[in-house]
Amino acid sequence: MQLAEFDFDLPRELIANRPAEPRASARLLVLPAEGTIADRHIADLPQLLRSGDLLVFNDTKVVPARLAGKRGLATVEITLARDLGGGAWQAYAKGARRLHPGDRIEFAADFAAEIVEKNPEGEVTLRFDREGAAFRDALAHYGAMPLPPYIKRPRGGDARDRADYQTIFARAEGAVAAPTAGLHFTPALLDALAARGIEWVTVTLHVGPGTFLPVKVEDPREHRMHAEWGVVGAEAARRLNAARARGGRIVAVGTTSLRLLESAAAENGEIREFAGETWLFILPGYRFRTIDLLMTNFHLPRSTLLMLVAALAGLDRIKAAYTHAVAERYRFFSYGDACLIEPRRKAGAP
Repeated sequence: MQLAEFDFDLPRELIANRPAEPRASARLLVLPAEGTIADRHIADLPQLLRSGDLLVFNDTKVVPARLAGKRGLATVEITLARDLGGGAWQAYAKGARRLHPGDRIEFAADFAAEIVEKNPEGEVTLRFDREGAAFRDALAHYGAMPLPPYIKRPRGGDARDRADYQTIFARAEGAVAAPTAGLHFTPALLDALAARGIEWVTVTLHVGPGTFLPVKVEDPREHRMHAEWGVVGAEAARRLNAARARGGRIVAVGTTSLRLLESAAAENGEIREFAGETWLFILPGYRFRTIDLLMTNFHLPRSTLLMLVAALAGLDRIKAAYTHAVAERYRFFSYGDACLIEPRRKAGAP
């Protein structure tokens, strides 16, 4: 397995800079287990799914995790990654090589943090001068939305991004990247799904900035995933198992939901209550246990998420689907269009 196998050419103009309006007008490439791909729209989901199917959404909420501060006269840019508790955060620092433990970074006259630790990969541990509600208030005031680097904006985005880069399910604060497949959904679409007997449930995975980190090793199996915190509640697990038992399909909305379900699953596919960190890295050859369909946006070349969808659908099928999407001018990445992928069938499967 080589990194170059997961590369593809993408014209810069196909990277979406804003979400589709209305949201359900975004396009949806349907990739069935067998047969040809189809060009549809998000609004077609009620017709593409079945009564008894269960959609799984990630209800994490993106925090304004990007901060700009001063260490003396030098400007320091920080992207928060994980809340370690007690006012401490793991973070990425631009220009981290110039930072040292004990350095103080001032983000405002009344808001600062101290460098506690750093590692050679550009990660630092910060301890802020406040925690809890006081910290959240300061972050809301001084922080910026952590838009991915391919969305071109003035630092931190604009007022629209505060709403656009947040799903309607967002509840549990802690993500520094949006679970972007969920951005396509509106209350009206949920009502249309419910009218056809299609239900939904939420789980929580706090997406970290590692989702945007490129794979740099030639053999992807040597790549190290960053930990992300997730929760599958008892009621969510019960509903997921009940849906599967009655013949309903489990439809993961987003790779974050899928990775969390797989992290919470027993060998037989039963979903268990779960609260903890996951480092799950899904590569071709992985045996999926929990889902029947995946709805996901288009992913970056050479990314762990492209490797995940290749594991689900088959690398050749994904390459063909992405080639079709480029030719048909689909919109890519966080604010772009989506795919609905049915896992490839194993040889001998009915």
